[in-house]
Amino acid sequence: MVPDVSTGSHTTGLLSYLFGPGRRDEHTDPHIVAAWDPAGAPDPGRDPDATIARLADRLDLHAQLRAKETGKTPAKHVWHCPVRTAPGDRYLTDSEWAEVARRIVAATGIAPEGDDLACRWIAVRHADDHIHIAAVSVRADGRRARTNRDGWRAQKECRLIEAEFGLRQLKSGDMTAPKTPTSAEQAKAERMGNTTTSREWLRDQAYAVLAAVRTEQEYFDVLGNLGIKVNLRIGTQTGEVTGYSLAAPDDTNTHGEPVYFGGSKLAPDLSIVRIRETLTHPVPRPATNHRPRTEDIWRHADTALRDTAVILNGQDDATAQAHLVAFSELLHNTALPAPPGSRTELKAAATAFNRARRSAIRADHQKATALRNAAKDLIYASSDAGGLAVAVLFALIRTATAAAHWYQRRGYEQQAAAAQQTVLHLRTSYQQAAAPVLNELTRSTPRPQTTQRFEATVRQAIPDHADRILADPAWPALATTLVHTETAGHHLPTLLQQIAAERELDTAHSPAEVLTWRLTTAPNRRTNAAKARTTTANSRTVSAPEPAIRGGVQAPTNDRTRRR
Repeated sequence: MVPDVSTGSHTTGLLSYLFGPGRRDEHTDPHIVAAWDPAGAPDPGRDPDATIARLADRLDLHAQLRAKETGKTPAKHVWHCPVRTAPGDRYLTDSEWAEVARRIVAATGIAPEGDDLACRWIAVRHADDHIHIAAVSVRADGRRARTNRDGWRAQKECRLIEAEFGLRQLKSGDMTAPKTPTSAEQAKAERMGNTTTSREWLRDQAYAVLAAVRTEQEYFDVLGNLGIKVNLRIGTQTGEVTGYSLAAPDDTNTHGEPVYFGGSKLAPDLSIVRIRETLTHPVPRPATNHRPRTEDIWRHADTALRDTAVILNGQDDATAQAHLVAFSELLHNTALPAPPGSRTELKAAATAFNRARRSAIRADHQKATALRNAAKDLIYASSDAGGLAVAVLFALIRTATAAAHWYQRRGYEQQAAAAQQTVLHLRTSYQQAAAPVLNELTRSTPRPQTTQRFEATVRQAIPDHADRILADPAWPALATTLVHTETAGHHLPTLLQQIAAERELDTAHSPAEVLTWRLTTAPNRRTNAAKARTTTANSRTVSAPEPAIRGGVQAPTNDRTRRR
């Protein structure tokens, strides 16, 4: 059961909609099912002598009296709360809906039980699956109703009603969910042939751009380069940006003017204040000639994800929340250089986690610099990293799973559900990307003598898991990876023991795959040693070049914008 509280200033306009045909003739038999006083609330839906104007006057009585006393009508005095059952719920009778309405107005402070001076309200039904509660939030004594946190209180009461009425139990909210598109926005999207509303499309674009940029100005510049109209609100005294709004390229009103949505109206954490919090500790942009290699970028991402999974098992909520925000950014940026066959599901995972990243816990973004740095660097990676990219996809699944558990332990049900949905998309993406890499590794399985030697190594290093690993269908691929790891200069028994200590293997669906991807991300010790020797020798005769500097500041590059 879903309530959606809002406020307005026009009682007659709201009633005209409730008792009218609807924007698409979807309203059926509009009528009142409950009211502050059934005898005093004329029903324009079923009483031929009743009118909307007369009903509006009755509802507005206390507001009109207050206006005469003060000389002005109380602002935003119209309180509106649609309440809808979930898909698949049973049909509720008018009397059941009446009870729902009475409990909602009592819980939200509109009409507490036993309060003879409470606000006037009605509940209108014009469809099988929902009602609209309309009220005027001025009491008979002239005071405004105490409706603070009314949305949260309505949700809390709905959870109780669901249990008592035998309805589908929905997840409790924490007031961090973005505003749901209105029916008018949905109808407009359908007319334009769009699968999502402008509000939803702009939200997804804003998150993707925020994940990629390093400064506030770059955020607005990249949005503009995507064809999105950006309207900045400038403070009259300071001359600084105090807010912003965005409009989709093809979204206009009846006058042909762009339809703008404020950042905070897209999502709470897309307000200018929250964006600045995220970008307060900027991640340095790599110099043009000193960007990390693609292999190193993927390895840094894997390392940062492993650290994040550990943090999500800890008790520092502010640090964990910062890592969840940075993880969301990394998801968006991983979709850019990921193997082509897995990008669609990766983008869906990033979109799903947009909901999971928002909670009432304020993040200490400075504590997640390493993960944010890894996320930003992924923009410069390429998709030809093979097993390294797949290893990062594998690590993403573990981190998203840890995020779901972290939210569950703290009672954030909607975020936990969004994280679980993210896991499903990531698993599909991983399977699509991993299959060809594992097949190639399997085709390159070493000779029987070498494979037998590796079997003995596995039994020596991790005896408790050896039987499962050697019986795993991915064992041939792991054997090939062991060849590569040994050639790279690693002592296999020691490395296998370290990996087994870092990642509990008992619950792993495929322990051989866990080991394969962990070994894949291990650096090449022989190559690094050779580079170190070469660098030391060269440094005796040639000094390292300085990065290009323009005006004392490292010159920016435009690669990110072009890639988007």
